Formats: sequence, C-alpha cells, structure tokens
Amino acid sequence: MTLRLLIVDDEQLAIDRLSELLNDIDTVEVVGTASTARAAQAAITQLRPDLVLLDIQMPGKSGMSLASDLPEDQRPEIVFVTAFEHFAPDAFAVDAADYLLKPVRFDRLRQAIIRAQRRIDLVAAAERGETVLHEHSRYLREIWVSVRDGQVRLDVDLVDWIEAAKDYVLFHTATRSYLHRISMNALEERLDPCALMRVHRSAFVRPALVEKMERPAKGVLNLVLRDGVIVQVGPSYVKDVLRALLPADG
Repeated sequence: MTLRLLIVDDEQLAIDRLSELLNDIDTVEVVGTASTARAAQAAITQLRPDLVLLDIQMPGKSGMSLASDLPEDQRPEIVFVTAFEHFAPDAFAVDAADYLLKPVRFDRLRQAIIRAQRRIDLVAAAERGETVLHEHSRYLREIWVSVRDGQVRLDVDLVDWIEAAKDYVLFHTATRSYLHRISMNALEERLDPCALMRVHRSAFVRPALVEKMERPAKGVLNLVLRDGVIVQVGPSYVKDVLRALLPADG
C-alpha cells in the first residue's frame, strides 16, 4: 500500500528537504504541500491524505492546534516535524504517530512512516473485525506499565532505550520514563532485536536513534543517542552492535 502524504511547513526549504528524502521511500506519494494551517486544513479535506508531516510553529494557527481541531472522520495520521523538543508531550497528547526533530534524518523519517503505516493497518483491521498478524507477531508490541494513578498501555515503538534498575527496567520514551518489573533476559526474548537491540547486559537501544559512536578509551564503545544520552556497549556485544550499525563495507 502506498501512503498518500501531505507536507505542511511555512519554510519552503524544509518542504524541499522532506520531499528530497521522501523520493527515496517508495511506499509514499506526496500528494500536496501547504505553508499554513488554514491551507493544510483545506488540503486535508480535499486530498484526504493518509499521513501529514506537520510543522508546529507557523504563522497564525499552529500545527498543534490544527491537529487538535481536525474532525475524527477527516483526521489522517500525524507526524510532527519541528526544531523544538519541548513540544513532544503535547504532540503525543493529540495521538501523533511520531515526533521528528529538524534537521530530519532519513532513518528517523522512514521509521516514522513505518509506524504510521502500522497504525493505519491496525485501525483498518479493527474496522473489519480482524486481528493484524505482523511478520514478527511473536514480539512484544505493547506492555502495561504502572503510573501514579494506575496503569497505562505503553507502545513499544515509543521506547527509545531501556536500562536495568535492579529487579526492574526503565523504559525511556521521548516524553517520560516508566518503571516495570521484568528481567532483562525475559525482555530480550520478547523484543524485536531489529527495533530494540541489546547492547549491554543492562541496556537496550533503538538503533535508529544512535547518532554517534565514541571510543573514549581502548576497548570501550559508547553510543550517543539523539537526545544526548550515552549508553555503554558491553564487551561481549561490541561485534554485534558494530555489525548492526555500520554498513557492510564499514
């Protein structure tokens, strides 16, 4: 299935950059662009895109307000694209599929599109009364985690990295962290290694979020994530991590 996509940004250079990246993703078709929330709302009504890449700060009405005001029957999947991290809690409060920081990297854009497609597939299947079977259906897709006033369902796709905390683990997302009682070994058996890779006996990371690899000392390898978090790679995991992150000729 090809996703029909609308790009909304008040800067033409940003639209051009996203369009260039999208040219290398054959599962999407850019059906239009818009530079204001008003024009975007009209385009959504007319073009009925499956997915909107939506800037947040624009003249007049913001992208966040547009997403909040869209009628349910007109609402496509939304991926916010912004230069500011502090909008992330609001983005997920309006049920955005993802949240990309400028300058947008190709791997993160592709990941966001895959996530949006998965959400669309789930909704379509639910409307048909079907159960969606993923290629990796044996892997954990969501997990109930405790919060102050009860429990919430955490989408595993929102987890950036995981660290051990004695008999618990901490799931770190873009907006907050969740404590859950489970062993790292038990978790490894249920997680898709392509999505969350174990890099240490005490840590998993999402490969798409690794921005830099550092070697501060002989025999030491650290991964620097998009938000600046540094995760050390365990000695027994180094070869697998390098094989996963570096190109075949790297």
